[in-house]
Amino acid sequence: MTDHLHIPLSRRAVLKGVTALTASAILAPGLFQGARASTLAAAVSANHFGLCLPKVENGRLVATPSHPVDPAPTEMITALSDVVNAPSRIRHPMVRRSFLEKGVDSDRSDRGKGDFVQVTWDEALDLVAKELTRVKDTHGCKAIYGGSYGWKSTGLFHNCANGLYRMLNLNGGFVDDVNTYSTGSIRVILPYVIGGSFYASSSWEAHLKGTEQIVFWGSDPMVSCRIGSNAPNHSTFDYMRQYKESGRPAIVVDPIRTHTADYLNAQWIAPRPGTDVAMMLGIAHTLLMENLHDTAFLADYTTGFEAFAAYLTGEEDGTAKTADWASAICGVAPEAIKDLARSMASKRTLITMGWSIQRQDHGEQGPWMAFTLGCMLGTVGLPGGGADFTLHYANYGVPKAHAPVFAGLPAGDAPEGLPPPIPVSRVPWCLANPGAEYEYDGKTFTAPDLRLVYWAGGNPMHHHQDRNLHIQFWHHPETIIVQDIFWTQTARFADIVLPATTSFERNDMTAITEAGNGLAAMRKVIEPLYEARSDFDIYRAISARLGFEDAFTEGRDEMAWLRHIYEKGMADAEKKEIAIPDFDTFWNETQVLTFEPTEKTRNYVQFADFREDPLLNPVATPSGKFEILSRRIAGYNLDDCPGHPTWMEPIERLGGAESDKHPFHIVTHHPYYRLHSQLNNSESLRALYEVQGREPIWIHPEDAAERGIADGDVVRVFNGRGQVLAGAVITDAVSRHVAQLCEGAWYDPAEPGVPGTLCKHGDVNVLTPDKGTSKLAQGNIGHTVLAEIEKFEGPLPAITTFSEPTAA
Repeated sequence: MTDHLHIPLSRRAVLKGVTALTASAILAPGLFQGARASTLAAAVSANHFGLCLPKVENGRLVATPSHPVDPAPTEMITALSDVVNAPSRIRHPMVRRSFLEKGVDSDRSDRGKGDFVQVTWDEALDLVAKELTRVKDTHGCKAIYGGSYGWKSTGLFHNCANGLYRMLNLNGGFVDDVNTYSTGSIRVILPYVIGGSFYASSSWEAHLKGTEQIVFWGSDPMVSCRIGSNAPNHSTFDYMRQYKESGRPAIVVDPIRTHTADYLNAQWIAPRPGTDVAMMLGIAHTLLMENLHDTAFLADYTTGFEAFAAYLTGEEDGTAKTADWASAICGVAPEAIKDLARSMASKRTLITMGWSIQRQDHGEQGPWMAFTLGCMLGTVGLPGGGADFTLHYANYGVPKAHAPVFAGLPAGDAPEGLPPPIPVSRVPWCLANPGAEYEYDGKTFTAPDLRLVYWAGGNPMHHHQDRNLHIQFWHHPETIIVQDIFWTQTARFADIVLPATTSFERNDMTAITEAGNGLAAMRKVIEPLYEARSDFDIYRAISARLGFEDAFTEGRDEMAWLRHIYEKGMADAEKKEIAIPDFDTFWNETQVLTFEPTEKTRNYVQFADFREDPLLNPVATPSGKFEILSRRIAGYNLDDCPGHPTWMEPIERLGGAESDKHPFHIVTHHPYYRLHSQLNNSESLRALYEVQGREPIWIHPEDAAERGIADGDVVRVFNGRGQVLAGAVITDAVSRHVAQLCEGAWYDPAEPGVPGTLCKHGDVNVLTPDKGTSKLAQGNIGHTVLAEIEKFEGPLPAITTFSEPTAA
């Protein structure tokens, strides 16, 4: 049986590094000044994995070691030189052969089959401009989708999404999307409940002073804090170390024994996936029946508890939500549910819930119910209490810095009269269903007739669910343009492919952490490889062909824009009385700025002002209080999202009707060595975790034994939606009848472009269902998936997804 972490050496290195530098040191102003003489003679760069010092030999990027200031450097950052030089780089502008020959009359089912023709940049840019003009003139800009959703590269200026939006807005506009695959449900539901954004986390420093116990519910910060939207400084790991050393209890509620559970030596409670709301209702019922709830807090700061209590006791629907009732659904023993309720009531408890809980069928209910538990415990607005929904990710909870704002490339103003943004996980469905109606956030919308898709810096052929259905949806647009660095499957399913540079092949700068703890230069260290061009140069050339190059560039080239962005930040710094060097000093010498939190932000507690005086500081709900019952939601009369937290049967789960045929729940955890699909094309990283060249799947020893599966075998994972190969890792870190297959493995079809074919590599979204969480939020339900597993017999097919497609 293999070590379930499958990463023992790297994990020990991370934890050892965490002890070497405290959070106060990480956040200290001027931190990089002491390192200037020894490290800043070389250019600095930054990315989603931290700061690095690129090493170049003979014009080739050969290494990307982490900056020595990083207290917990990851293996991911050192793999960047690997992917920059990867065989999967898009080397030249390419056009799908059938599209080049027949245009919009081409056979769209050829998409994904890899038959491309190399063209010149002028030919490619002329074709893009021609298609944008054709669709605009024939169907209007309402037929253009500016699909730049995705993680892209860090950078304030070379922001491929903003650049695309800027160009398309100048062209007359486009149809946009709203929300994210990460937070599709929680972004919609929690404003109804708390009256604002869930992102305004209390600081870790405040929590560590006040909490007596942390419950990590579907939350694994030891994995998901390795990366960040901006460049992370990994200071969360020091807060985790402090909590570990304090000896206070940690409880992990998760069907997987996570890295966080192991690091904190936490109590592990493993409910069946997708049954979290039932378990929380059992906790709530225990609190109510044993008079452990805070009636004064509920009366002063919430509305609707009476109606919710009637649901708990069964007065509303005839079913009491007892611990026994919950146990029958979630698989956790009734006494364990009751004990957890009593423990949470006996000590100040922080519930930190991950976003996985809301990426399930009826995903709105999980965060709503968790916040309701915080209200019942009466600890919302206290340091170390309540329910938090961001501490598991990136650098949230790191005290916000007193820092100037460095705004990036403006996206421009969207023209009026265009269709409203589409909930992002419903975009593929909209592509195939023009004119169909859908409900979202209390309103009814009509899917626009989208004829052209322009996608830059994203990978929907990774992040969207039900790959085989998605491929069929992808046949509907007349033209698909993809601008990317690598031959992702999204690029392979395009008509026109434009090669973009990596961040090492252009100049930029980026914020450090989501809390604004610094600014880092991203210096160009190598020339663009092959025929790659920067996103800005691509958009500029298209804008020139469309007649608005000057409006797009505003007369600035790359370095002029960087100076402009920085000097606007300097003006803001002056207003805030923050001393920073001029641009030339920053760019040529300092390269990194750090900004210090204030005493107020170090001790920030969300909702503390409301708790102190609810009349003077009401939350922005209709009642001015937390709404356990939302009359607005109740008034929508939705059959899949009632007015208070409710257990609703998902379309499939263990113990449900489908589990006899498909007896495994597949948990689609974030990968340890990737950021979603980013870095899956790194050979050096894949060597650390793949099994016979396949994405690893964790299987419980008893489940494996029943199927004759040994550690290291290749298995076929399948259901009615599709089939994939994966490499078996036998471990007791997963519950019985639960298997973990991380999201992000590149799709590798045995028969490219053919729906239903076997994915040779292990893309879990071949198996997941394409359905909205409810008519309220329309988030994705990528964590609601059942499947069967069997040992794969026969010769293993070769992996081809990391090589270039056929070109003429």
